Amino acid sequence: MTKKAVGERQAVWRKSFLILWLGCFITALGYSMTMPFISLYLDTLGHFSKWELNLYSGIAFSVTYFSQAIVSPFWGNLADRKGRKLMCLRASGVMAFTIFFVGMAQSVLMVIILRLLQGAFSGYINNATALMAGETPHQKSGQVMGNLMTANVTGTLLGPLFGGIIAGVVGYRMTFFITGILMGLVFILTYFNVTEHFTPIPAKKIKPISRVFHELSQPQLIIVMFITTLLVQSSLLSISPIISLLVRQLMNGQGNFSLISGIVAAMPGFGTLLLASRIGHLMDKIGPERVLVTGLMATAIIFVPMFFVTAPWQLGLLRFLLGLSSAAMLPAVQTILTLDVPSEAFGRVFSYNQSFQAAGGVAGPMVGSLVSSLFSYEAVFLVTAIFIAVDLLLVTRVMRKAS
Repeated sequence: MTKKAVGERQAVWRKSFLILWLGCFITALGYSMTMPFISLYLDTLGHFSKWELNLYSGIAFSVTYFSQAIVSPFWGNLADRKGRKLMCLRASGVMAFTIFFVGMAQSVLMVIILRLLQGAFSGYINNATALMAGETPHQKSGQVMGNLMTANVTGTLLGPLFGGIIAGVVGYRMTFFITGILMGLVFILTYFNVTEHFTPIPAKKIKPISRVFHELSQPQLIIVMFITTLLVQSSLLSISPIISLLVRQLMNGQGNFSLISGIVAAMPGFGTLLLASRIGHLMDKIGPERVLVTGLMATAIIFVPMFFVTAPWQLGLLRFLLGLSSAAMLPAVQTILTLDVPSEAFGRVFSYNQSFQAAGGVAGPMVGSLVSSLFSYEAVFLVTAIFIAVDLLLVTRVMRKAS
């Protein structure tokens, strides 16, 4: 390949990266505009006891991940045959409609059904990551994965703030309407501006995933990365569906707890945003494995003092520190997958990783809802600390064997 051709290829993948970064940002922004307030929104659709509201909030939050976990391998197989850009378009297009109609729901059941459909067709960020993994030179993989993380984190950071303001001024429904419109914009931008150098592969020529794993040099490491994704996601989302209820409890039901909930929910984003791009450079320098272990260790420690919070500012401060530690975890997992898996299997391997991430999205909120109903909202943090500690043991053990 000539120097001119290399330069043109680099310009193309950088343009695609910028659009996908914006798409991931809007996807995360729209998602986080609505999710911290899902329990408060459901509370407007009927008269529920604390147990019922916790249960419905957990179901509405996790049902998206449930359907996502089931269908992700199918979409991953299709992505390896048809390309990842098509999967980004499928995800953003369908999500635009499902999220918009959640804002028109008249019952909890309607919200649950729409979020079930949303999960079945979601996956923009995952496929954008797989697309860039195939387009980016390996020596820049950590940097690109880290920068894509900043899109996710920045959207997650600003979403609760915007959502809290919108919900406080014009009501919860408007946040869903705005999110649906934004996802329609993502579809248009991706369709016209993203280029993927992909040659369709006939179904008969695709290696079975069992053969792909058999040819890997460290298949156990990949499996543990899947488990890590599940446990990390479970831990990070365990409090999410009920965080607004915890904040309302800490404020004794007084004040603008919608806005405060948004700020508290956004605090991990501030921490992650500070480190995400630096983490990418660090992974390219010292390796993603060491970065992952450090992040898991710090996260397990930070969860423990959350059990003792007595005011929203304390919870917000600890969640900020959580953002600093968690900046390392999922990007490190994705970088390990990128470096240890052949490019022709990216779609399927990343989809399996998404399935484990989605399973964590189911388990975390349901465990959080159950623990908070049986004990207290604060008890959820001790359970999540145990999840992370278990994963740390698994990761360190498999890495010793691999070294």
